[in-house]
Amino acid sequence: MKKYLPHIALSLFLAEIMLILLSWLLSAAMPNSGIRSLLSGEGLRWFMGHFGNILATPQLAWLLLAAIAVGCLKCCGFKRSPLNYRERRALLIGGSILAVCILAILLLTFMPHAVLRSATGDLWPSPFSYSIIPVLSFSLCLFSIVYGIIAGTFQSLSDVYHSLLYGIRWASPLLLFYILFIQFYESLMFVFF
Repeated sequence: MKKYLPHIALSLFLAEIMLILLSWLLSAAMPNSGIRSLLSGEGLRWFMGHFGNILATPQLAWLLLAAIAVGCLKCCGFKRSPLNYRERRALLIGGSILAVCILAILLLTFMPHAVLRSATGDLWPSPFSYSIIPVLSFSLCLFSIVYGIIAGTFQSLSDVYHSLLYGIRWASPLLLFYILFIQFYESLMFVFF
């Protein structure tokens, strides 16, 4: 995957440049078509004025939170097979905490008149659907931290802190890919729709 991400990133960057030029050419060639140029005053104001808003989506927050959770899980020392006594104990306690988190979410979602359902009682869209990634990420981080402390993988607060940052470093190529992709997508929507 690491081999292809730079090529994908370059392709998205070049696609953005081509879209900018194509939008300019098409809007000049067909002025009544509704195609907007990214090189016009309106296009430049939109591009510069909305850049931060385009990036600040829930999906970016979800990507960051999921990366933190995956990094913490990778660093905590959790493995599926042969476990010594300390790791089994860590798995039992961490798993119990994870089960309590999942049970709390289930109770807040599936009980009659549950608070995480929408006003109409639906799951999609609802507070449940908007919070599922953050809640799962937090639960996974909590499990990983408890597991790492009990198993002895995390010796200090610094170890826990670095495990949380590990996920962001691990996902940094995806963050660049996200920025390039979302900007191209929104530019495409601006030009043609």
